[in-house]
Amino acid sequence: MDAFIVALSSVWTDSGLVAFTWGNLAMIIVGCLLLYLAFGKEFEPLLLGPIAFGCILANLPRNGFEEGVMALIGQGIKQEIFPPLIFLGVGAMTDFGPLLANPKTLLLGAAAQIGVFVALAGAMLMGFTEQQAAAIGIIGGADGPTSIYLASKLAPELLGAIAVAAYSYMSLVPLIQPPVMKLLTTQKERSIVMEQLREVSRFEKVVFPVLATVVISLLLPPITSLLGCLMLGNLFRESGVTARLADTSENALINTVTIFLATGTGLTMDAADFLNWQTLLIIFLGLVAFIGGTAGGVIFGKIMSWLDGGKTNPLIGSAGVSAVPMAARVSQVVGSKANPSNFLLMHAMGPNVAGVIGTAVAAGTMLAMMSR
Repeated sequence: MDAFIVALSSVWTDSGLVAFTWGNLAMIIVGCLLLYLAFGKEFEPLLLGPIAFGCILANLPRNGFEEGVMALIGQGIKQEIFPPLIFLGVGAMTDFGPLLANPKTLLLGAAAQIGVFVALAGAMLMGFTEQQAAAIGIIGGADGPTSIYLASKLAPELLGAIAVAAYSYMSLVPLIQPPVMKLLTTQKERSIVMEQLREVSRFEKVVFPVLATVVISLLLPPITSLLGCLMLGNLFRESGVTARLADTSENALINTVTIFLATGTGLTMDAADFLNWQTLLIIFLGLVAFIGGTAGGVIFGKIMSWLDGGKTNPLIGSAGVSAVPMAARVSQVVGSKANPSNFLLMHAMGPNVAGVIGTAVAAGTMLAMMSR
C-alpha cells in the first residue's frame, strides 16, 4: 500500500497540474476564444486556427517542447524558413498583370504603408524600443508572414501578440476599411468608373519578377529571401512551362507550411510573455496602423484622381494594404454600392499586389536601419 501511495504521489508530482497556473488557464481560454473566432466566425481560419491551438499547447506545463517536432517547428520561424516559403506560395497565386497594366498604382501601394510608420512612431512614444516599435508597425501592412518575419528578427518576445493582431485585423478588413473609405471620399469620387486595363504580355509578366528581385534586393539585401521566394513563385506561375511547380507552391506547399508557421507562432504565446499590458497596446497600435494604412492609400488615391482629371477612383487606394485579395474585394463592394455599374476589382488588384511588395520593402528598410 505504501508503495502504491508513493507511486501515486510521484505521478502527481510529475504531472503538469502541479505547475499549472492561473496564467496558463487564462491563455487556454484565450486559445479557445481564438478557435471560436477561427472556426465559428471564420476569421482567417487557416491561420488563426493553428495559432489558437498552438497557444493552448504552449500553456500546458511540462509539455517537453524543448526538443522533438515542436522544437523544430519553433526553429522554422527563428531560422527564417517558414515566412519565405509562404511567400513562394503567395507568388504562385499572385497576378501582377493589373499592376503592370497601370504602373502608377504602385504609388498607392507605397502610400498605404504610411500606417506602418504611424504605428512605429506611436509605439516609440508608448515606451517600446526601436526594434519592438518597428515589429509592431509592420502590422499596418496587413501581411502576416512579413509581420512574423520581422518580429522574429527584431522582437521575438512580442511574436505571439504581433501575429494575433496581424491576422485578426486581416480577417476584419471588410469591417474596418469601409467606414474609413466612406469618411475620406465623396459620393462623386466613389462613383468614378475607371477605364478597362490594357492586356499585359507574357514577356512583361516574366521580366517583372526578375527585374524587381534584382533591383529591390540590391537596395535592401535583408529582404532578399522574402522577395526572392515571392518572385520565384510568380515565375512558376507566369513561365507557362512550370505548371506543376506553380500548383505545388500554391497548394500543397503553402498549406503545409501554413500549418507549421501558424502552430509555431501559437507556441510562443505562453502566459509569461503574453499576459501583460504590452499585448493590449500592440493590439491597439495594430488597429491604428491598419486604419492609417487604409487612410493613406485613399488620400493618395484622391490626389491621383485630382492630378489625372478624375480618371482614378480613390477607393482603390485602400487596397494598398497587402491583404490579397480581400482588400481589393472591399474596394469593389464599396464602389459598386456607390455606382452599380462600377467594376473596380481588377483596378484595385494593382495597388493590392503592390502592397505586398511595399510591406516587404518597409520591413527591409526597418531591418537595414536597425542593423546599423
